[in-house]
Amino acid sequence: MVSFNWVFSSFVMLFMVGLVSSAKFEELYQPSWAFDHLTTEGEILRMKLDHLSGTGFQSKSKYMFGKVTVQIKLVEGDSAGTVTAFYMSSDGPTHNEFDFEFLGNTTGEPYTVQTNVYVNGVGNREQRLKLWFDPSKDFHSYSIMWNQRQVVFLVDETPVRVHSNLEHRGIPYPKDQPMGVYSSIWNADDWATQGGLVKTDWSHAPFVASYKGFEINGCECPATVAAAENTRRCSSNGQKKYWWDEPVMSELNLHQSHQLIWVRANHMVYDYCTDSARFPVAPVECQHHQHKTNHN
Repeated sequence: MVSFNWVFSSFVMLFMVGLVSSAKFEELYQPSWAFDHLTTEGEILRMKLDHLSGTGFQSKSKYMFGKVTVQIKLVEGDSAGTVTAFYMSSDGPTHNEFDFEFLGNTTGEPYTVQTNVYVNGVGNREQRLKLWFDPSKDFHSYSIMWNQRQVVFLVDETPVRVHSNLEHRGIPYPKDQPMGVYSSIWNADDWATQGGLVKTDWSHAPFVASYKGFEINGCECPATVAAAENTRRCSSNGQKKYWWDEPVMSELNLHQSHQLIWVRANHMVYDYCTDSARFPVAPVECQHHQHKTNHN
């Protein structure tokens, strides 16, 4: 019995060091603009877009590594022209950012999910996919898992994108800037739906996105601590171990790899890596991915 307790307590310590987790919006987040466009009903937060304004919220703290999750029920019916975003970002002109952007559509047409990764202020890494369900009919979980080896975007725990650390090939990787967690809804009918051809129909306003299940399991970074110190604090060493540094978290497992292959084969509709008009020479990280694909 003693050995079981020791194993169990060690397991708890591994997963609890630096851990911040909650399902209450107000414990983790605060409104960031247009406060009157956010309302709460029990555990559900609703954000609305009308002809006056959109709205948004942000985490009270910034984090280095871990996993953020929220459950979202997107705008129902005619959502053309609207964008609902859930993302992580650091501050400044050389910021890092991991984006989920949900691009609305006319009634009956599927949402497009756009993901993007900014490193040192540079983005242009868009991928787009159509989901295998209607995200406006029920709540679904959207997660970003981030460690020193990879950034994984997940939908209902299915990986839909991986951005790997390729520093050994001279490619910068986001690992030294604490990031806040954000969400917003706004009008983007100049580009969001069919390249801006379909405009927002304000007769259908307000457009409402609903949220619940707020979770952040990561290393909280005090604003007063220098970035380099945060990197050290949020990395495993002899005294402390973080779950995101475990070997099993350094790459997808076999099942997850197969899930990602399925998503890319059946649901991806755009990948910057294959857009030769934008990139006559494929970006270096894309060459790495194509090399891996050819050898799998």
